[in-house]
Amino acid sequence: EKGYETGEHAPGLKLGGCGAYKAAHHIIKTHAKVWHSYNTTWRSEQQGMVGISLTSGWGEPVDPHSQTDRDAAERYIQFHLGWFANPIYRGDYPEVMKNYVGRKSAQQGLGTSRLPTFSVQEKTYIKGTSDFLGIGHFTTRYVLQKSFPFLQVSSYHTDRDLAELVDPKWPAPGPKWLYSVPWGFRRLLNFIKTQYGNPLIYVTENGVSEKAEHTQLCDEWRMEYLKGYINEILKALNDGVNIKGYTAWSLLDKFEWDKGFSERFGFYHIDFKNKNKPRYPKASAAYYKKIISANGFPNPREVMS
Repeated sequence: EKGYETGEHAPGLKLGGCGAYKAAHHIIKTHAKVWHSYNTTWRSEQQGMVGISLTSGWGEPVDPHSQTDRDAAERYIQFHLGWFANPIYRGDYPEVMKNYVGRKSAQQGLGTSRLPTFSVQEKTYIKGTSDFLGIGHFTTRYVLQKSFPFLQVSSYHTDRDLAELVDPKWPAPGPKWLYSVPWGFRRLLNFIKTQYGNPLIYVTENGVSEKAEHTQLCDEWRMEYLKGYINEILKALNDGVNIKGYTAWSLLDKFEWDKGFSERFGFYHIDFKNKNKPRYPKASAAYYKKIISANGFPNPREVMS
């Protein structure tokens, strides 16, 4: 969407309303081809696994008693995660995506939907092409219904007919989009369990960056974020979600999309101005080390001798 619709990221194309859908269509078909290639050529010898990693926030209805808000929150997830996961786990795009993009395309006077379609053969070929689901997750939004008139320039964002809100009480330690909402992660993981037949899950990205440009080695907000989110994964495990592994994002400060080196997610601070790029552990490095060595949260009452 940022590369082929808004043009914010490389390759910087502004193909409003159709570019993102076409790019995603190719990604899904290509992913399936790679999976089949591995499956037929190397799996028997290597016994490896091929999956896909999808990043998604969680959408919570503003009013859980309102059917329109609940529907809008469902659309939020289906247009995010379902866009890719539904074809891979169920054989086609989510019905709500097909309906909404199809209807808006017709209102624009287009003969066909801006959302491409899979042939019967492609659906069969794509379905089941993931031995595990990688999940990147960072934050949550409250969602409510918001209608966009079809006269506006079409886009992925207006196709969904929803608005995203945040709670001002949510901690926002990192960039303006990244609020710390741990409970959303458990809900997302349970949604995956029920929607896609409880697939094997590896958490491939989860973490928080920092706003400040200057060195912040005492990153207590990152430790709080990790504690909250890892605890919700533990609850999801107890719910029966099939989570096999967790990867924090990220080990080092590094190059982050169009933000370059200004957005720092790492456990280790890197001095990019120094030609040797020295690394300095943040407090979170020691905290995460304790979690992984204990395979759980350290007991706060334990006195280290």
